[in-house]
Amino acid sequence: MKRQLSVRALIIGLLGLVVITASSMYVALRMGALPWPTIFVTVLSMAALSKAKGSTLQEINVTHTIMSSGAMVAGGLAFTLPGLWMLDPDASIPISNLIVLTVVGAVLGTLFSALFRTKLIEEEALPYPMGIASYNTLQAGTSGGKGARTLFSSMGFSVVFTTIRDYFAKIPSLLTLWGGNAILPAFSIWVSPMALGIGAIIGPLFALLWFGGAIFGYYILTPLGIQGGLFASMVEADLFRQNLGIGLMIGTGLGVFFKAIASRLTRQKKLEEGTRIAFNKRNVGVLVVIAFAVLMLCLGADLGLVEAIVLMAGIYVTTYLSGMLTGQTGINPMEIFAILVLLAIRLISKPSMVASFSIAAVVAVACGLTGDVMNDLKSGHLLGTAPRQQLLGEGIGGVVGAVLSVFVLLVMRRAFGGFGTEALPAPQAAAVSAMVGGLGHIPAFLIGLFVGLVLYVANVPSATVGLGVYLPIYISSIMGLGSLLAILSKAIFSSKTTVDRVGEETGLIASGLLGGEGITGVVIAIISMLS
Repeated sequence: MKRQLSVRALIIGLLGLVVITASSMYVALRMGALPWPTIFVTVLSMAALSKAKGSTLQEINVTHTIMSSGAMVAGGLAFTLPGLWMLDPDASIPISNLIVLTVVGAVLGTLFSALFRTKLIEEEALPYPMGIASYNTLQAGTSGGKGARTLFSSMGFSVVFTTIRDYFAKIPSLLTLWGGNAILPAFSIWVSPMALGIGAIIGPLFALLWFGGAIFGYYILTPLGIQGGLFASMVEADLFRQNLGIGLMIGTGLGVFFKAIASRLTRQKKLEEGTRIAFNKRNVGVLVVIAFAVLMLCLGADLGLVEAIVLMAGIYVTTYLSGMLTGQTGINPMEIFAILVLLAIRLISKPSMVASFSIAAVVAVACGLTGDVMNDLKSGHLLGTAPRQQLLGEGIGGVVGAVLSVFVLLVMRRAFGGFGTEALPAPQAAAVSAMVGGLGHIPAFLIGLFVGLVLYVANVPSATVGLGVYLPIYISSIMGLGSLLAILSKAIFSSKTTVDRVGEETGLIASGLLGGEGITGVVIAIISMLS
């Protein structure tokens, strides 16, 4: 067998994981979004191993699998748990409990990904766009490492820019283009290389839908509502807009759930008896892991036995949905799935506030890791990497990333004085806290819920639109700008080289911009805490 999960792959992967996990936590808290780190870690792994003696594409594949595994764990934690401190800044939850939550989520995400792999990747052959992009990047990688040089040059610029802006305060973080009035809100743009990179990476469809949602919420709904007497003030308009955005995101989650359940029921009768027998042979081991997870959550996460058992069922369903949706669209709304499971449990129980956020956190972590695992398994399938090698690497990286994510989250909380601030808005966690603490405008939420469900059924990415409606305008505007710049670069330079080459270069530059600001932000946060 070709070299795959080697000692050096494990060491390099874990070293890269530290950087990727920390920067992903920062990105998630600042942006309320987390682009896949797949291409970034693929190029980084190529740069580290392509010249090493006896290295193979499969070894590089396993290395970047390990390296990226902590990113979505960090995202799952950042998208949910900060909401606890937004509602109650003095809330106390032991570090040991936080570690239990994230480690259990990482283990379950890896376990269920192993169960879903054959169905989603081999039988249904879902595209997994990020997995295919990783495969293409590895195949196209040259011995000269031009892609790595492009990425690190971009990252260096981003590090310098962010240091000057945030550490030396010589560049403003926000640029206000319109001051606003009693009817129209102010229009600002975030001066951020990271956000430009995110806009370019997620592509024009989702970035412009995101920006379009913001334009609708801020500059169509708000002024028309105030002039028409629906809102008495800008404050009331903001409350309606925020709850509408949350409803759109949750409506998407319901659409995913209903469509997946209907599809699963339709296919259930077509399962072959041999497949059922094969699954039953693995069932004992799976049940042992699940039983252990239930025990750990009961002992260390303030959950009752019934709550923990229902939570396991919810994680099984939502990780399947995460794998499916990631494969079809490249998007994994992990915090929406977390809210869905929390709402389901609240129908049969009344968990405490700490328990509610514990439920949301473990679901989001499991769903986040599942999306990452499935992307990597897709590229591994195309490369001929042994699935067990990848799953073992992903499991190790997921557990290490889980522990690291807890400490990075607590460092940032202390360094920035909490969450829900201009520095760390954590908008996704705010959406979760709104569901836990009660909705501010139930009619707006229900309208958004219905519209989001209808749009999803009509194949419109309503969660992306809802995110634009909900988030501050300065975040959405820079996303749109990043996407437009990517479109312009392809239009201008495609005449001089191939479109695919321009797209690859744009993706590497965008990844460098994203990674540079994220890493710098973590370093500044640590310095701020220590000083």
